[in-house]
Amino acid sequence: MLKYIIKRLLISILVLFGVSVIIYTLVRMMPNDYVDRKFASQLSQGTITQDDIARYKELYGIGDKSFKGIIGGYARWAGNLCKGELGNSFKYDKPVATVIVDNMGISFAIALVATILQFLIAIPLGISSATHQYSVRDYAVTVFTMIGLSLPTYFFAAILIKIFAVDLGWFPSVGLVSPGKTFPETFAGWWSELFDKVHHLILPITVSVLLSIGGLMRYTRTNTLEVLNADYIRTARAKGLSERKVIYVHAFRNTMIPLATLLAGILPSLFGGMMITEQVFGIDGIGRLAYNALNDGDVPFVMGYNMFLAVLTVIGTLFSDIMYSIVDPRVKLDK
Repeated sequence: MLKYIIKRLLISILVLFGVSVIIYTLVRMMPNDYVDRKFASQLSQGTITQDDIARYKELYGIGDKSFKGIIGGYARWAGNLCKGELGNSFKYDKPVATVIVDNMGISFAIALVATILQFLIAIPLGISSATHQYSVRDYAVTVFTMIGLSLPTYFFAAILIKIFAVDLGWFPSVGLVSPGKTFPETFAGWWSELFDKVHHLILPITVSVLLSIGGLMRYTRTNTLEVLNADYIRTARAKGLSERKVIYVHAFRNTMIPLATLLAGILPSLFGGMMITEQVFGIDGIGRLAYNALNDGDVPFVMGYNMFLAVLTVIGTLFSDIMYSIVDPRVKLDK
């Protein structure tokens, strides 16, 4: 196991290097960069000239968009990374690592709650759909799944905002705290602030859960159907075991084995935020900050954020492989 982990980590270094080269090249090849967007209005008003723009680009280190310039820029970025530095964000005027750490908490909280609810809802529905194949329940779950997979996040979020925030007024539509509301630094004030934030997060979490459970439900249903057709399930039924025990003891345990592969994507999703959801609901999580930084061509932040997600993906994939070998003794990680 240790030999396998070391080998995977060494391979991951090459993967991360390739990812960083691709991301940096794509970001630098964007038609507009940070300086162009920042000084666009002043340039149109004639308060600065193209020569001034060129000098600013040289100051930010993004002036040369030729192949040689991109290679040189990447070399400087990689050199700083080797020193443990991600650079300063152009847009937020802070160290990239500081911006990520300071704004990761709310995104992590939203994603963690949404992930837990997703599994608690999707897995039982998937198993129920499989055990009642071609029934009304199965078709209802299938239709619900297709709706969840088909609706874009921004569209579904806009519908919920229109109904529950605008028309009914049950929930706030944007932000984390009610405008103009202050909370005393007491225990009661802490609970009031927490309740206010939870009230603001109900709609974002609902959107995330309802649009995410479809795929997991279909995945669980397919795995359960495959397990229910296995020989050992027929043997368990032939021995006179109750259907409930056959499904939730023998079948359920083996149904969960393929779901271990989903761990690879859970880790980056927990810490990476949800760009579109946070943007629609005006939540200053790490996903929204990354979206705005990408729009403004903030090279240091985009690189730091994407490399952060790449590292989490590598760790998640390795963890998923290890968990798969644990839940399924037939899988050996000895190579």
